[in-house]
Amino acid sequence: MKVLVLGAGVVGTAAAYFLASDGHEVTVIERHEAAARGTSQSNAGLVSPGDATAWASPSALKTFLRGLWNHELGIKVRPTLDPYFYAWSLRFLRECTVARMRANTRVKLRLALYSRDCINAVSEQTGIHYDERKRGIIYFFRSQKSLDSGTDNYRFLAEHGLPIEIVGRERLVELEPGLAAVKEKIAGGVYSPIDQTGDSKQFADKLAAYAAEKLGVNFLFGTTVTGLDIDGDRVRAVMTSAGPVAADAVVISMGPESGLLGRRYGIDLPVYPVKGYTMTVPLDEFRGPTMGGADEDQLLAYSRLGNRLRMSSTAEFTGFDRTFKPRDFNSILKTSKDLFPGAFDEKKALLWAGLRPMMPNSVPVFGRAKYSNLYLDTGHGHLGWTLACGSGKLITDLVAGRKPEIDPQGLVYQG
Repeated sequence: MKVLVLGAGVVGTAAAYFLASDGHEVTVIERHEAAARGTSQSNAGLVSPGDATAWASPSALKTFLRGLWNHELGIKVRPTLDPYFYAWSLRFLRECTVARMRANTRVKLRLALYSRDCINAVSEQTGIHYDERKRGIIYFFRSQKSLDSGTDNYRFLAEHGLPIEIVGRERLVELEPGLAAVKEKIAGGVYSPIDQTGDSKQFADKLAAYAAEKLGVNFLFGTTVTGLDIDGDRVRAVMTSAGPVAADAVVISMGPESGLLGRRYGIDLPVYPVKGYTMTVPLDEFRGPTMGGADEDQLLAYSRLGNRLRMSSTAEFTGFDRTFKPRDFNSILKTSKDLFPGAFDEKKALLWAGLRPMMPNSVPVFGRAKYSNLYLDTGHGHLGWTLACGSGKLITDLVAGRKPEIDPQGLVYQG
């Protein structure tokens, strides 16, 4: 079968790899000049089933509303005239009950655990390395109050299959000596030993090269999708800046642009962009963290990628604006210098901002949408890197008409 994958982020690239491995003739259409130059270029680097708790929750609702006027919070909401933002927001608010948060979290965790195994299998099968570290991730809290309330979500994840260890500050520093300098500022945390870290851009670059060389995947870089050529209940071709490209099946993995394309053709696909910021700095070999982590009170996630420190924070609702200014990173810099004093030179920092493709319920969506040969693999939000390979295997099974290896309930498109 000839399959078109729209988008060569880590999600689309993984889908292309698995589809080609399954025997399909795969072409990937990507507007950038290489893989992983959009959302996947510079994320937090965490492959983190431990971060599977749905964003839409009672606490997120409070922060979301406060973010309308307080732009110093981790969630920032900029006023906009975009009517779709308000439609998305209403759907998000409906998901912010405890019951919905728990249901959505169970679905995300199921896919995240599966995907983490898939990433490791791909690495083993292809020989691809990507500054990965398989030492776990530590999620820590600065006060006893936040530790007591914050561990509830992790206990729920543990009840549904995630191994965790709840640790005090002494055990935390034993696990992560890189936090020794701030031990007294930390009350404790949660250690997820199966979580890991790695550079998604490196992974996607190398996987794209492998897929092209070994599996015959054709990457049409520098090519923009302009529309779909619909014939009855099928997509006959994808219209691009280089002309029409015909196929037997089409998979949409265009990150935040997925919703824009889908809605043009009557597909109810509530993917909305949420901007995140990252800073990457070189580290001395013997300084800084030894594993990934998250400062839950300051809403900062970080990874050690070789001898680089990647730090990520902020969820900003500002439409499709990808611009940034140095002052946008003040909070990241302040928290990072507090956690790892003297470990890096801020003058060498590489700054970046990208758009996460968020669904209101924080759960990605897969499967056939409206047309008999049009499929979705999108809406992964802040866990795109974590979920990419499991998503690639899942969409391959759905395109092939097979029963997926994992339960697809809660993941398959219902529009």
